[in-house]
Amino acid sequence: MAKQVHIRVEDEVYEALSGYSINRGQSMQDCVSSAIKQMLVKAKTDVPHHKEQYTFIDLFAGIGGMHIAYTSAGARCVYANEWNKYSQQTYFANFGIQPDDDITKVAAEDIPDHDILVAGFPCQPFSIAGVSKKQSLGRATGFEDKTQGTLFFDVCRILKAKRPKAFMLENVKNLCSHDKGRTFKVIQESLAELNYKVFFQIIDGKAYVPQHRERIVIVGFDMERYGSDIEFEFALTPGKKQPVMRDILEPDVNDKYTLSDKLWIYLQNYAAKHKAAGNGFGYGIAPLDGVSRTISARYYKDGSEILIAQEGKNPRRLTPRECARLQGFPDTFKIPVSDTQAYKQFGNSVVVPLMADVAKLVVGKLEVLDEAAEYTSVVACPRYEGMVV
Repeated sequence: MAKQVHIRVEDEVYEALSGYSINRGQSMQDCVSSAIKQMLVKAKTDVPHHKEQYTFIDLFAGIGGMHIAYTSAGARCVYANEWNKYSQQTYFANFGIQPDDDITKVAAEDIPDHDILVAGFPCQPFSIAGVSKKQSLGRATGFEDKTQGTLFFDVCRILKAKRPKAFMLENVKNLCSHDKGRTFKVIQESLAELNYKVFFQIIDGKAYVPQHRERIVIVGFDMERYGSDIEFEFALTPGKKQPVMRDILEPDVNDKYTLSDKLWIYLQNYAAKHKAAGNGFGYGIAPLDGVSRTISARYYKDGSEILIAQEGKNPRRLTPRECARLQGFPDTFKIPVSDTQAYKQFGNSVVVPLMADVAKLVVGKLEVLDEAAEYTSVVACPRYEGMVV
């Protein structure tokens, strides 16, 4: 719940604020709220940190799944960017950082120096669902999509300007096959031209959470700093026990999450219609001792891809907290938005423990590379000539 604060400002401040709010297309209230958040963030980031701690920026940050992953690996976030105002709200509530909004309007020089660039750049232009929808509307996909497809190049311009030691990108599995592989080829070539050694792998999150969720993870290291002889393996270490749906369910769930008779009948008829036509579309009852389908941002519409059976009742959708758990968010993670927004946010998020595992590998590799680079610089120093090392 929002609280009200009344403030007095001088006439010139009021006029300046009025002009600024008009230019930004925001209310004065939103502008003042944003300014206060930025002030609090600056106060937080001005606190001294250990010199050896790696820093990262969180682009297309969503609600902060990557933030949790990299802070768990010992890194510190120095900048975040996310255009959706509701996701910004959730991000701030959990991390005390107010993300910038439109990355296309942010000058690379204005972004703080950092060691690792992290970005879950928008996947709609590359995803199977997104491509099908855009093609049906006669719209371009991939890099021809001017609103989202080119956002990858904002990642590239920041890499070029700031030259972080490493990066980690995440996207949908279909990125590899989109446009017969040409889209991914452009991505690889763009990163190689920036002199980064690139590694990638498609990973299923089901070893970490009870959800079948395949994503491509792309990792790169700066060859201008470390040379080209860099090796990296996605040597992941998930737990030995396979998580199952029963593990994430809440014991007492409000009846509002139970499907209405009308919606349940519609989903059954819809599934029967497509089954008769030989298609696989339809609702999915999640096995309590197994894994679910992939949750998506459309889950708020009817929850049809992941339903929980109930004895003597219609099935129900997951609660927002259960969706959070399905993605591996801790129960301490705050959900300050409506159920609708929460479903969208968790459907768009990452499998947190999987990304945390990769983050530890990236940070660990940087520690090895930096130690080797430091050793090499010491050996190469002229004052050591003639000495045995």
